[in-house]
Amino acid sequence: MSGDALMAEFGAAASFLRKSDKERLEAQTRQFDMKRMCFVPDPDVEYVKAQITSRDGDKVTVETEFEKTVTHKEIDIHPQNPPKFDKIEDMAMFTFLHEPAVLFNLKERYAAWMIYTYSGLFCVTVNPYKWLPVYDQMVVNAYRGKKRTEAPPHIYSISDNAYQYMLADRENQSVLITGESGAGKTVNTKRVIQYFASIAAVSGKKDAAQEKKGTLEDQIIQANPALEAFGNAKTIRNDNSSRFGKFIRIHFGVSGKLASADIETYLLEKSRVTYQLKAERDYHIFYQILSQRKPELLEMLLITSNPYDYCYISQGQTTVASIDDRDELIATDDAFDVLGFIQEEKNGIYKLTGAIMHFGNMKFKQKQREEQAEPDGTEDTDKVAYLMGLNSADLIKGLCHPRVKVGNEWVTKGQSEQQVYYSIGALSKSVYEKMFLWMVVRINQSLETKQPRQYFIGVLDIAGFEIFDYNTFEQLCINYTNEKLQQFFNHHMFVLEQEEYKKEGIVWEFIDFGMDLAACIELIEKPMGIMSILEEECMFPKASDATFKAKLYDNHLGKSNNFQKPRIVKGKPEAHFSLVHYAGTVDYNIGNWLVKNKDPLNETVVGLFQKSSLKLLCTLFMGYAGAESEGAAAKGKGAKKKGSSFQTVSALHRDQSDTCYCSYPLAQSKTVDKEPQQERRDECKAAENENLNMDWYVPPW
Repeated sequence: MSGDALMAEFGAAASFLRKSDKERLEAQTRQFDMKRMCFVPDPDVEYVKAQITSRDGDKVTVETEFEKTVTHKEIDIHPQNPPKFDKIEDMAMFTFLHEPAVLFNLKERYAAWMIYTYSGLFCVTVNPYKWLPVYDQMVVNAYRGKKRTEAPPHIYSISDNAYQYMLADRENQSVLITGESGAGKTVNTKRVIQYFASIAAVSGKKDAAQEKKGTLEDQIIQANPALEAFGNAKTIRNDNSSRFGKFIRIHFGVSGKLASADIETYLLEKSRVTYQLKAERDYHIFYQILSQRKPELLEMLLITSNPYDYCYISQGQTTVASIDDRDELIATDDAFDVLGFIQEEKNGIYKLTGAIMHFGNMKFKQKQREEQAEPDGTEDTDKVAYLMGLNSADLIKGLCHPRVKVGNEWVTKGQSEQQVYYSIGALSKSVYEKMFLWMVVRINQSLETKQPRQYFIGVLDIAGFEIFDYNTFEQLCINYTNEKLQQFFNHHMFVLEQEEYKKEGIVWEFIDFGMDLAACIELIEKPMGIMSILEEECMFPKASDATFKAKLYDNHLGKSNNFQKPRIVKGKPEAHFSLVHYAGTVDYNIGNWLVKNKDPLNETVVGLFQKSSLKLLCTLFMGYAGAESEGAAAKGKGAKKKGSSFQTVSALHRDQSDTCYCSYPLAQSKTVDKEPQQERRDECKAAENENLNMDWYVPPW
């Protein structure tokens, strides 16, 4: 049977997955001189195709495909592969495996809209930035049960192989999705989940009560639009960039049918709530609400439909050409319904989102001849208080005159105008972050079933590496996380690759590719590294950006190859130091890093949140360790741990990164009846629910 006939089962997707028999035959009969055809370096496009015209010692003269004659050293000449390898599906099969061969193969497949290509153990994806017909049910069915060599490269083939290995080997499996910002990681994560939900769905009709809530497979799929609305945003490179990392476990029963799922999230970029660059946008949910698709929300939240009325969400772009906010709002709201959120929970989420918009509009002014702020009008404060279930006068008093504990005494502290604005920003970011984390826990509650589960497949999707013209604290955190993920990826995956060499009897000296990233990671996280110095500076009242920069240079310039002085480029934003990452050199600007890293909360206002009449807000801050009332302290009940409230952003980020990469290998361990952490989680859940007596609350363990 011909290749075209075999591809018929893929339907309209066939031409996007594999070359036709005619194209393959034409390639094999094309004229080709292996001794002359080569690739050479090019200053503009990395590499170009060329033909060797003459040799003189170690100098080689070539004519490029652009009819340009150049001379290179022999070492820079890379031979081309024979035509039969054109658009090859697995680049590990090349006769000559080198960088230009890989780049040109990906480029030529991409030009034919074949976006998936194998490279040994890995599947490489090139983002097409357009919709391709390669994900429908016909394609799912075509990949089901096939070995990797029996079908064209695709994320479905990776997914199906993980599923088959899980059933055959009785071991948990993992799919790791990595790449730079805008590479398409989140879309491929959704396709993996879609595939498992499709092939392992539990058959059976839904009853009337389930009709709105949705089946387990519906809920697993609908977790994405809910999380994306609150965790995705437009960046310079990507209209729908995930600003958080997630590890999704899909649990299966003994027969391979879906049993449950759970999601862990990491490192939400909360600074975006109050600040965006000019070419970026805040989280999608703000603009979805303002789209007027559900006008009752505007009325409930006391807001207009104009994003420029709210300064927190209008510092950058307010619309995205590729996203219809009206349709996305319906998708988000429907996702909440499918996931089983009750109306009270939905209203609480919308009210807190609206309150954050009003928070950014609150106005204060400095009292004359005093270091003390006072409100400059109370209209926006009244709206915040109404939406958050607070007393407006108490909120103003808490912001302008917070009470702090000095020794055993409680004293009132004056706040300047700038201090009040910092406090409002920190509270807004904290409310949003805690609401997002609560949503994740609440979604997990919906995805939890009483069905027995035997195995799981884990899918890790982390925020992508970023290099912009202006890179600040957030980019360092994201790039540091990627550096650690890439180290994990290199070490574990290339260990497997090198074990294959041993099995085949290839003489090979073991290389630990994970060590390529060690120097940069240590520079960021080791004692007296970048984050350590930042945390130390946050402890000194008189520390500034200048003292922070001076300490960085004293400790690292000339002592670490990964720390460099940035080049001054006319027209580019100012940079204070350069860091040589695995994926490239990034220039960082350290403006306001100390303020961003401390991000302290006004504990008097947090105390008001804890007594709010809005159940969700009260729940979010119930476990906050730093907010202690005078009454509790007087009764000797103020002995809570304060570590969580005083932890800097960088320290929290480092801890979460460690947690992320410690928990991920569990997905590769042998199956056990119950995860080690699950018993502890069950105990926590039972204890917390018993104490709180709230049947709709799940504790944030």
